Amino acid sequence: MALPDSKLPGVGTTIFTVMSRLASETGAINLGQGFPDFQPPARLCELIAEHLAAGHNQYAPMPGLPALCDAIAIQTQRRQGLSIDAANEITVTAGGTEALFAAIHAIVRPGDEVVMLDPAYDSYGPAAELAGARVHRVPLRTPDFGIDYEPLAAAIGPRTRLLIVNTPHNPTGAVLAASDWERIAHLIEPTGAMVLSDEVYETLVFDGRRHTSVLSNKRLRGRCFAVFSFGKVYNATGWKIGYCVAAPALTAEFRKVHQFLTFSVSTPVQHAIADFMREEPAFQDGLAAFYQARRDRFSGLLAGSRFRLMATAGTYFQLADYGLISQLPDVEFCKELTRSHGVAAIPLSPFCAQPMPARLIRFCFAKDDATLGQAALRLTKV
Repeated sequence: MALPDSKLPGVGTTIFTVMSRLASETGAINLGQGFPDFQPPARLCELIAEHLAAGHNQYAPMPGLPALCDAIAIQTQRRQGLSIDAANEITVTAGGTEALFAAIHAIVRPGDEVVMLDPAYDSYGPAAELAGARVHRVPLRTPDFGIDYEPLAAAIGPRTRLLIVNTPHNPTGAVLAASDWERIAHLIEPTGAMVLSDEVYETLVFDGRRHTSVLSNKRLRGRCFAVFSFGKVYNATGWKIGYCVAAPALTAEFRKVHQFLTFSVSTPVQHAIADFMREEPAFQDGLAAFYQARRDRFSGLLAGSRFRLMATAGTYFQLADYGLISQLPDVEFCKELTRSHGVAAIPLSPFCAQPMPARLIRFCFAKDDATLGQAALRLTKV
């Protein structure tokens, strides 16, 4: 029997899988895929064990455990000064990726247009295409990777259903300010478009700056989804726990998709995170300084290399221009770097529809000092 035509004919294995597999095969230091070397808080792991033993092993409520939704609302008020309705505006999801997919499919219909800013995380485009949308990609401004508002305005039209943004931005580390949200609100206000804001790295903003969520903009508050990730907060990307915040009407549509996508999320982990957030509400406050120290150590170690490092205002990723080293395309350069020099990185071309104006690759610096030191030693010899 002939197989049906692929719904995603241009999609293959993700570059993260490709580079991590190559790193494993060659024994290279993996600074490619974005996961930290560090363990979750010990107390949080204890709490999970306690809730497992207490028998909290059956389905959680579809929107999320009420205690966790309450804790999220309290934390959002404390850290950002924003009032969130825990019962009607928060949905706990199987990681940020599920939340992004559910938000897109909640509102995007065949024939709609979705606008993305390149470089863009690789799950956005396929999720929009599966919803039947036409994707428009608008390159970010270089070299600072801010939004270029003139082409963005030109891309937003009467069929635009959704604008997807990401702050702090993966892979560039750029961070949006309140003035950016005002300009975005001005652009979409005359249209029927909404905003999906990927904010999974919201605790990792450096150099004294603070994260500014789309939820803080009154003009956008009723027409946006904001997505967050506990995996990034607690060094536990494998737990796949995230959440989405949206106005009640949008949350109702979001939950219609979520309930048939995953329905509910790990019950003992939800209990444990809720308890931990109550016991240690300030835990998140120290993450920016911790990862800024990793950023600064890594950049200092590479100061004598031929890589030119770009400014990183957030996330745990560092972009590097390798133009002084090689003229190879970025995918081939990353494979060569892994095989010949023992360090795996991520090329930027899979994040973009059009070639970047510079030869850029992404390193993850969420690693311990010994790993960063060994990687830097190898990279300075390239």
